[in-house]
Amino acid sequence: MSAGCTRLPSTAKVASPEPEKPGGTQVPAQPRLADRRKSEHRKRSWEVNMATAWGLRWGLSRTGMLLLAPPARCARRALHRQVDGTTFQSIYSLDKLYPESKGADTAWKVPEHAKQASSYIPLVNSKAEVRFHLASADWIEEPVRQKIALTHKNKINKAGELVLTSESSRYQFRNLAECLQKIRDMIAEASQVPKEPSKEDARLQRLRIEKMNRERLRQKRLNSALKTSRRMTMD
Repeated sequence: MSAGCTRLPSTAKVASPEPEKPGGTQVPAQPRLADRRKSEHRKRSWEVNMATAWGLRWGLSRTGMLLLAPPARCARRALHRQVDGTTFQSIYSLDKLYPESKGADTAWKVPEHAKQASSYIPLVNSKAEVRFHLASADWIEEPVRQKIALTHKNKINKAGELVLTSESSRYQFRNLAECLQKIRDMIAEASQVPKEPSKEDARLQRLRIEKMNRERLRQKRLNSALKTSRRMTMD
């Protein structure tokens, strides 16, 4: 070879000159298709590996939480915890309700008075009955007495007495107090003066009554027309 030439190594590759634009500027070389595919393959592999690692980490964390023993600070779990070699006892067992007592003291026994059966059964009637003569109660105004007699006419006997009973309690004096309270409530309810309706309420009430009357007459006309259509005409 001539003296002005340089020998290149056999493994070296000669870079192809970049094409030039008509204006004189060079155009950067485009990446080859194989290089782009390799880059995309590496990116997808990295994403798959990251997703697999994240899922494995999440699964191990969930499994570890389930396998861990319950915390001892929970009082309910501590009560339900069963000691090895013992039987299960609920939180309402006698040993936990009365920890300072012995087992013989907490055992259920038949009381002595229940063993001695007898035919004598003491019966006490605790029902209370109050009879209030309404006509002779001068301390109540006449309009109030008339309203009570009209409202509670089913509780007044032939003698004009308002009969009230109570047996809600096992003590007779409490039933008596309830009967007296019923009388007070009746008097208070009858003493209330009805509120005068306003002009707007009176107008609405009148309109409702008129509408009801119109509907009643319309229904009567319909029934009359139906009966007339059912009649057979005789020549």
